[in-house]
Amino acid sequence: MGPNPFLGVIFHWIGGFCSATNFIPFRGIKRWSWEIYWLIQGVAAWLIAPTAVALVFVPELSTILHTASTTTLLYTCMWGALWGIGGLTFGLAIRYLGIGLGYSIALGFCAAVGTLVPPIRHGQLLTIASHTSGQVILIGVAVCVIGIAVNGAAGYNKEREMSQEEKDLAGEHDYSFVKGILVAIFAGIMSACFAVGLDYGKPIAAVAKTHLLASGSTDLWQNLPVLIVVLSGGFATNLVWSVILILKNGSGRQFLGAPGSNPMGATRTTGATLMDLDPTTLTARIAPLPLVKNYILAAMAGIIWYFQFFFYSMGQTKMGKYDFSSWTLHMASIIIFAALWGVTLREWRGTSLKTRVLVSMGILLLVSSTIIVGYGNYLGGQQ
Repeated sequence: MGPNPFLGVIFHWIGGFCSATNFIPFRGIKRWSWEIYWLIQGVAAWLIAPTAVALVFVPELSTILHTASTTTLLYTCMWGALWGIGGLTFGLAIRYLGIGLGYSIALGFCAAVGTLVPPIRHGQLLTIASHTSGQVILIGVAVCVIGIAVNGAAGYNKEREMSQEEKDLAGEHDYSFVKGILVAIFAGIMSACFAVGLDYGKPIAAVAKTHLLASGSTDLWQNLPVLIVVLSGGFATNLVWSVILILKNGSGRQFLGAPGSNPMGATRTTGATLMDLDPTTLTARIAPLPLVKNYILAAMAGIIWYFQFFFYSMGQTKMGKYDFSSWTLHMASIIIFAALWGVTLREWRGTSLKTRVLVSMGILLLVSSTIIVGYGNYLGGQQ
């Protein structure tokens, strides 16, 4: 199967929808501390799902990974670990800015940095800029950045126009534009390390492609082994931080049903442990806790999150020689669907017509950027 940029754009849109949707199951989790449900979704998203899916679609997976050099595995995993830091702070950006604006700012910086670093690393940026197709792609990246700026302006207006009561109703108890912007910028830059990790993992993808074609399969799955390595690095970072919080907060008993904090802002139970409670009190405290439901929702969030990169990996194989532009397409798609979720969840309730028009313009610019980048890749295939 050869390049097909427009099919690639569709795959990236599906991946973007998965990414923008993965936070929704978290809203149903009750009385668990953040570090508990974050670790559960991480196990599902960064360990179980990538390994299980790759085992299904990629023959001789173990052989492919053992064929890779130690250097390739190390750098791919290392950049994944750095991305993990961005993932940790990304959650704070959502907390301070809300889903719509938090995604826009953090992923906007992530899009720009993650798209440009790989070609710069290979010394290809000037060559890309010298061709019409490359120029069109870079214009698409610029349109994406403009769309991000428009969304940022809408967020600034939102903070000034919404009352605290309206922010609370939208689930934005800790909304803070300045603090959120600073965290979002840092999270976006660090999250772009994922794209660099994928770039370092290309030798693994090349070996996987050879095995896939030799077995009569499709090269759509060639990047799945790379995801295993990148995501294992991200899991290591998140595991360390989650364990630190579990030890600090004494929240480990929540895995077995002890009550903790509600992610939506309920008061956390403090001062008592399971050892302090008599059997009657213990039963009364644990029984209302929807433990199985919490596990299912956290795992569901992780699996939905993983499928963004399942479709990303498919989309990247369809983008042709300018596959570095996949990162812009993916990030823009996430921002589009996150903004739509923000509208659906009424995060912009109480804002002026001007602010809502800015949000709409931002979404339109981001949609346009994906079309422009896709067209640039199409021109590259023609050349």
